[in-house]
Amino acid sequence: MKIHPFVEAVAALQFVNCFNPYSDRCEVHDHLDAPKRRAAALSAMLRSAIREPIDAIWIGRDLGYRGGRRTGLALTDDVHISHHAKRWDLVAERPTVGAAVAERTAAVIWSMLEQIDARIFLWNVFPLHPHVADDPFTNRQHNAQERRAGEELLHELIGLLRPSRIVAIGNDAAAAAHRITDTVPVICVRHPSYGGQTQFLAQISELYGRPPRMQSSLF
Repeated sequence: MKIHPFVEAVAALQFVNCFNPYSDRCEVHDHLDAPKRRAAALSAMLRSAIREPIDAIWIGRDLGYRGGRRTGLALTDDVHISHHAKRWDLVAERPTVGAAVAERTAAVIWSMLEQIDARIFLWNVFPLHPHVADDPFTNRQHNAQERRAGEELLHELIGLLRPSRIVAIGNDAAAAAHRITDTVPVICVRHPSYGGQTQFLAQISELYGRPPRMQSSLF
């Protein structure tokens, strides 16, 4: 599959202490062709999303080491990669080897997405995995330089998808979305980490008219 120009632009990003899942390969967890798999999956989803109107782009902050670093998909861990692909009538090959790794944030978010039929595209303010120096399997918040690069791409993505609204997950995502656009409505919801799970579920439930579903699998 030909890689979409937008994904090519993301794959070209390079920052110190950042893992780019569309051009970098993890020697510990990845298949040999993992970057190619991740870029191809994201390209296919983007092309599918562009074909028809999008209800919303849900935006997180950064890719995490247990989630998007491995899958190349925002707010998605190994456990939910097939669910993510299915939403766009696609099949995605897992880029990682070994047992599937779960991420708590992804589990909470997908507990709601699995109840919602709307066309929702998932993204992050910074679409790479920023980590602590010399410790690739950690998470850190992106810095100002990384944020600027991510916001340029987010602005381009909004232009490509023309969503009816943006659902910003957490205050950092909301601040970025408000900087980028004053024409698309931005709805801020609580990030499900650090005790925010109940509020996140309630807010998304109200937004989409679905009852919050608390499952033991989220814990």
